[in-house]
Amino acid sequence: MALQIMRDLCTACGDCEPLCPTQSISPFKGVYRIEASTCNECEGESDVPQCLDACAEDDCIVPA
Repeated sequence: MALQIMRDLCTACGDCEPLCPTQSISPFKGVYRIEASTCNECEGESDVPQCLDACAEDDCIVPA
């Protein structure tokens, strides 16, 4: 499973990008996106996806 960032809710703060252990988060058209092919929801790294903990916007990062 992978996560996705909702473009209309992303504030482009960038807090999520450095925390991603698979480098699946990158800037894209003024906000951020998650590459679904490499996102593993931090499985084996953490109990919860690190980007979810870092994101201050409710429902910005959701299951793909």
